[in-house]
Amino acid sequence: MTTQNFHTGYIAIIGRPNVGKSTLLNRLVGQNVSITSKKAQTTRYRINGVLTDEKSQFIFVDTPGFQMQYMNQLNSMMNRTVTKSMYGVDVVVFVIESIYFDERDEQVLKLLPVDKPVILVINKVDRISDKSRLLPFLEKLSKVFSFSAMIPVSAERGTQIQELIHAIRPHLPEGPPLFSRDEVTDRSERFIAAELIREKLFRLMWDEIPYSISVAIDQFTNESGLRKIYASIIVDRATQKAMIIGKNGKELKLIATQARRDMEKLFGSKVYLKVWVKVKSGWADDLRVLKTLGYE
Repeated sequence: MTTQNFHTGYIAIIGRPNVGKSTLLNRLVGQNVSITSKKAQTTRYRINGVLTDEKSQFIFVDTPGFQMQYMNQLNSMMNRTVTKSMYGVDVVVFVIESIYFDERDEQVLKLLPVDKPVILVINKVDRISDKSRLLPFLEKLSKVFSFSAMIPVSAERGTQIQELIHAIRPHLPEGPPLFSRDEVTDRSERFIAAELIREKLFRLMWDEIPYSISVAIDQFTNESGLRKIYASIIVDRATQKAMIIGKNGKELKLIATQARRDMEKLFGSKVYLKVWVKVKSGWADDLRVLKTLGYE
């Protein structure tokens, strides 16, 4: 790859919870580097996903959904991550859902930088039954902010993803690639393992449980192609621990089995995974615990 006339830049993907930011990131880089679920606030960390072609390297910054309710130290940290991510990037991609724009989107809109190109992405357009509503909606939004482009997409189906890439490319500054061509994320396997376990908790447990948990990797080794991973699911109450374990350990076994299969697929090797559930009351408001879990 020649670096002459090459362009590399950071692109922050922001928006309120549950608009499909992580699904969009995964579609852009062509691999599942950020966990997803149908529940809001699945993403808690800043995650970089990398797309490299012959002309450019796009470093997409996936961020948590900006939270306006149920504030605790964890949500405050995630909001700071969103705010910080918009500064120090070259482009901002502001994602909204279909043709809905409410007070939650307006709160994020107020955070948008005026000195950087901001591309509006209208996600989940496949769910719009009457497509004639889209144009008036775009015209309305064009009057509330000076977007450099407005791109309707379906991250789930891959619709208009190339158009979004083409809209971002002109705003990337000239410079050499920061990652090798085969790298798709800056996160370690240890981090990804914890996230895959947390993804299964979001997908398999009742609505209230995933928001009260976190995952810590206690030990991660790679010996002769066998990854041995020992992990702890951190919960707030003993009743939550019982629900995650389930009768005769059924629920925990299902969570661990599905997470292990995804790890083996992503890491390309056999994985031995052992998971425990530990109670740490008030962990989401404990700065010391949050820092050990990697929150900033």
